[in-house]
Order: sequence, then structure tokens, then C-alpha cells
Amino acid sequence: MYGLISLLSLWAIPVLLAFILVHAWSRRVPVYETFVEGARGGLVTSIKIMPHLVAMMVAITLFRESGAMELLLGSLRPLLQWLHVPSEIVPLALMRPLSGTGSLAITTDLIAQYGPDSLLGRLASTMQGSTDTTLYVLTVYFGAVGIRNGAYALKVGLWSDLAGVVASLIVVYLVFG
Repeated sequence: MYGLISLLSLWAIPVLLAFILVHAWSRRVPVYETFVEGARGGLVTSIKIMPHLVAMMVAITLFRESGAMELLLGSLRPLLQWLHVPSEIVPLALMRPLSGTGSLAITTDLIAQYGPDSLLGRLASTMQGSTDTTLYVLTVYFGAVGIRNGAYALKVGLWSDLAGVVASLIVVYLVFG
């Protein structure tokens, strides 16, 4: 069974690409020209969103390197203890809406330090999969299409992230508690 799955995963992408090319060719789509046009559009989009990405990365770096995260954690510690929330997980909950790479680094550190089967490792993994990089998504997609007022999307995204964090805590404590 494992051999069949390995064989399928090895050939899935080449077969899919070949199917797309043959299908486009059979419909007389100019494949190369269409590809070049799409690549040109992707390049234009990436240049358009570059200032938004740079601004977001600078803000994230300033937040982490200035000690603001440690100050915030220190002020939240009594509440976290009362709610039985491990303070080690809070940087992940705060970083996840901001940066996928930053939150993945925190998750990796937690798993390396506590182990993948520990409560913190399972909580970090569940939280990583239950939340999204809201500010990154808004920056990239809204910046790409020129949307200037994303206040409602930001509110909904951040509330969804909070719901994902709370659900992660509840589910992990219920299942692995």
C-alpha cells in the first residue's frame, strides 16, 4: 500500500501538468503565450504588493525586537494563569495573524523544546493549523487589487483568529488534557 501511495505522489504533478498542456493544446490555446502573459501579470502583482510586504515585515520586526512582546506577556501572565493558558503559547497566538514564517519559527521552537507529543507541542501544532495569517493575507490580497478600506475584513479575520486560538485550547485540553 505504501508503495502505491509513493508511486501516486511521485507521478501526480507531472500527470496533472501533462493533462493541462494536452487539454489546452486540444482546444487550440496558445499555451506558451498564455503562460508568458500570466507570468507577466504575476510580476506586476508582486511589484505592486512589495511596499505593503516591506512595511508589514518592518512592523513585525520592530514589535519583536523592541521587547514589546515580552512586556505584553508580562502584563498578561496573571490572566493567563487564571485561565490555565500556558504563557509559552501566547507568542504564537500573537504572531500567527502577523506572519506565517514567524509563527512557524515559534511553533518549531516550542516543538524542539517540549517535544511534538507534549501538550505545548500539540497545542502549537493545532493552533498553527486553526488560525490564519490575517494581516499578511489582507496586505497581499488587498494591496494587489487596490482595496484601501479593509476594516471589516480585518475585524472578521482577527475575530476568526481568536476563535481558532480558543478552539485550539479547548480541543487540545479535551483530547490530550
